[in-house]
Amino acid sequence: MADKYISGFHAIEERLRNFRPAETTGEWELLYANLGPRVKKILAQAKDAGVAATQVEKKVLDSLVSSLPETAQDHRGLLLRLAGESADPQNLVDFSQWIKSPRERALVLVLDSITDPHNVGAILRSCDQFGVDLVVMPERRSLKDPLENEVVGRSSAGASAWVPVATVANLVRVTEQLKEAGFWVYGADAGGSSATTVQFPEKTALIMGSEGKGIGRLLEEQCDSIVSIPTCGRLDSLNVSVATGVLLYEVRRQRPKS
Repeated sequence: MADKYISGFHAIEERLRNFRPAETTGEWELLYANLGPRVKKILAQAKDAGVAATQVEKKVLDSLVSSLPETAQDHRGLLLRLAGESADPQNLVDFSQWIKSPRERALVLVLDSITDPHNVGAILRSCDQFGVDLVVMPERRSLKDPLENEVVGRSSAGASAWVPVATVANLVRVTEQLKEAGFWVYGADAGGSSATTVQFPEKTALIMGSEGKGIGRLLEEQCDSIVSIPTCGRLDSLNVSVATGVLLYEVRRQRPKS
């Protein structure tokens, strides 16, 4: 199994925070080329977690990230190497099991065909901040291995290591199961009711569609209501990651802290 490399200070810090030696099948190692203040802090964190660290020349790091996406190639003198890691990320959830657990309140976010890793990462960061209980993504027409994507990790500032995520074969079936479990399903679209006038229930599922095509027709038909964000700008709409953050804030604003 090929080694995986994680770049970005936030992403590495969150990986280390989530490190569980007894549950890890491979070998983790920090590779660093300099000893700036932030790197020293992360090295100390790695030592506390029991992860080895090795100093190498910068050109070695440059070579290791050469095959990664352009954004992830900016290693800033530090990489986390995952060798022989075969276990799924600890925050990867089996939806069929998750939906069976009884709960009085929950906030679920469903992403329909959002493929830009920068948007997915930014959305996961908002999910962490606003306490989303589960993010659901399709297996097809989405990122391959979203929790292992370096750009997602960097864009999420490490939240991709924490936020529960489920990848599923059929989003329409998922929304049906959510409704059967007592969730109200809301789709986001510019033509919907203002989110500030909607009283979101304790069990809410929010669907965000791609910027180009929006929510798929069959999926939209499953929605109990369509909501929008009142704006006054000259552009047609907000970026999907920004819109997601605004709507998640509105849902949480209506609820007392639990």
